[in-house]
Amino acid sequence: MRFVTCLGPDGVEEPAVLSADGTAVTPLRWLGLPCDTLTEAIPQLTPAVRAGLALALSAIPSVPLDAVQLQSPIPCPAQDVVCLGINYMAHSDEAEKYSADAFATQHQDAIYFSKRVTRAVPDGGFIEAHTDLVKKLDYECELAVVLGRDAKDVPAGQTRDYVFGYTILNDVSARDVQTAHKQWYFGKSLDGFTPIGPCIVTADEIAFPPALHITARVNGELRQDSTTDLLITSIADIIEELSSGMTLLPGTIISTGTPSGVGMGFDPPKFLKPGDVVECAIEGIGTLRNTVR
Repeated sequence: MRFVTCLGPDGVEEPAVLSADGTAVTPLRWLGLPCDTLTEAIPQLTPAVRAGLALALSAIPSVPLDAVQLQSPIPCPAQDVVCLGINYMAHSDEAEKYSADAFATQHQDAIYFSKRVTRAVPDGGFIEAHTDLVKKLDYECELAVVLGRDAKDVPAGQTRDYVFGYTILNDVSARDVQTAHKQWYFGKSLDGFTPIGPCIVTADEIAFPPALHITARVNGELRQDSTTDLLITSIADIIEELSSGMTLLPGTIISTGTPSGVGMGFDPPKFLKPGDVVECAIEGIGTLRNTVR
């Protein structure tokens, strides 16, 4: 099942089910779940509830997709996005070549950082260039995991049960800001730096651990081309480790890292500029397309 957040003709933003063919949406309140946000709805959307929704959909009217405006599935995350740095070996190599000082890759443990998201950018929305502050704007296509319930002290063998679904996240990065600060929070958290979407696909539709084709294109040029089974730290290990020391709430977004082919990895680097179109695609989820302005 696929979930979205949409802005209807009446100006109301609400969570909805996206039809299997991607042409229509059905608001959750029409299905008996009057939740204002998808974050609020996720803990209630258990497999049993989703099975009931699937049966009810055939008897409930839907709204054509072109009659609403899709927002990011979780437009305003309740907490910062948890991100993995240097989590594909080939990206580790290209990052260290770009700046060994800022991207030292001699480490045994996972690299975690957070990304502040005031408002996530939807499919079709704009990546803000911040040309007054940023001169080296980059893209990072990533598989994002959305948790479905409170996760605390989760054993490795049970982590799958805590995954609600998956979406695409473009971890837009200001490389000059990032390297100047020697840490990644500010250079990855500017307004308009977190496209997420186009939908959340529930975990039952994707084998675990996900082995999905992941690509990024800029103005049609293929830049990133990999598979999500090449993660250095697996999704199971991420959830087990993080939950050992903190409680991860339903709706928590974990972005699992990016493969090689980011702009800074080219010689010379291929950074983004206003007018560029970035397309992040992951098999089984869809395409997240955004223009830089």
